[in-house]
Parts: sequence; C-alpha cells; structure tokens
Amino acid sequence: MRKKIVAGNWKMNKTLEEAKALTSEVMSMVADEVKGNTVTVLCVPFPYLVSLKNQLGNSSVSVGAQNCSEHDSGAYTGETSALMLKSIEVPYVILGHSERRQYFGEDGKLLTKKIDKALASQLTPIFCCGEPLEIREAGTHEKLVKQQVEEALFHLSPEALQKIVIAYEPVWAIGTGKTASTQQAQEMHSVIRKHLASKYGVEAASIISILYGGSVKADNARELFSCPDVDGGLVGGASLKSREFVDIVKAMG
Repeated sequence: MRKKIVAGNWKMNKTLEEAKALTSEVMSMVADEVKGNTVTVLCVPFPYLVSLKNQLGNSSVSVGAQNCSEHDSGAYTGETSALMLKSIEVPYVILGHSERRQYFGEDGKLLTKKIDKALASQLTPIFCCGEPLEIREAGTHEKLVKQQVEEALFHLSPEALQKIVIAYEPVWAIGTGKTASTQQAQEMHSVIRKHLASKYGVEAASIISILYGGSVKADNARELFSCPDVDGGLVGGASLKSREFVDIVKAMG
C-alpha cells in the first residue's frame, strides 16, 4: 500500500516568529480536520528545524529539510550533512529540487551521493525530477525524466528503493501559476512508475509513492490527487498559507 504524502516546501521564506505561527496553525488544523492516513510534512529552512520539530512534538505533522550535503563532515562551510539531520531526528529531506539543479548546478552524479548519504542516515529522501519548458515543448520530457531517475536511483538495491519518495515537478509549472493537466500529471507519473518497474519489477514499483509538484493549490488538488499514480503533492507557495495547505492535505482523502 503506497503512502499518501503531502509535503510543504517553504523554500527560503518566513522569519522564525512567522514560522512558529504557521506551524501552530497547520498543526491545529490537521489535528482537527484531517482524519485520513495522509502523511503531512513541513520542509522548512535549516535554522528552524529544531525549534519547529520541538513545537510539533508528538503531532501527526513531521518536519523535513530542503537539502543535505554529499559529505558527512569536514571543511564545507555553509553545508549541512545528513548525519546532522539524523542527530536532530529529522525524518525527511528534499533532494534534487529543480531550483537546486538550476541555481546550484546539481546533477545526477552529485544527487547519487546525496541519496546514499541520506539513506545511510535513515532519512527518507523526497527525490525531485522534472522537465523545463523547452524540453516539454521539444517532446523529450519523458526521456529526460527517465534519465534523472536512472542517474540518481538505479544504483540502489530493491530494499533501498523502498525508502525513497519521488516527486515529479514539471519545472514550467513551479511558481508560474501553470499546472500540469490531470492527464499530463498521470502520464508522467505512469512513465516514472513503469520505468522503475523496468529495473525493479512491477510489484516493487507499485509501492513507491510518487508526488506531484507544480502550483498545487486547494482548488486543483483533488483533481490531481484523483489520478491513479499520483500519491500526493510537494507543495510550494500554497504551503505558506495554513488554510490553503491544510485544504490540500484534506483533498488527498
């Protein structure tokens, strides 16, 4: 049975005071309104991880980091290792987000190392893949996304693969207000699952959660989540508004 997951990616937003207020609102609303088995995750800026994890306590909402280093320790000023995240008991980490790929030059070779470090520290990676607009318009988006998945994940054992969450994020739909149609979302989620099956078998691929990311909002979430291969969402801007975000979680059912 695949897990249903809605993860909010706050990116580089909110002061600590604002972050605490937002977390309090989300935690309260989820406790009062979310009755299903959807996993709710807040992926917050590094400085807030400990504070917000303590604030969430034993609630059903978890925290996640937005990145980690490919190194365990050393002279890497400004970096944060998977071991550090493990030491503060952070369960999730986003890896390979399109903004990391675009602005910081992260590629498959680097992400392979980050995936391995995260798994070695018992973190659950939320691995992002997806195509920019020019690749979609050229019709080579399936090829690119398959390549991204292969490069970062196909070295894993079947057992290790089960600990991965995948997020498909069409780059042209991130922060643009554009959203992939339900047909486009389902097509690409199916492509990813079938590609996993080609390496690991249908049964193994069938239990990997694949999330959709790209301008997910309360008014389109239910339709997107109704797709048979869409198991939740990686939510950007809408996760910064408690009412909007919790309505998206509720849409997961």
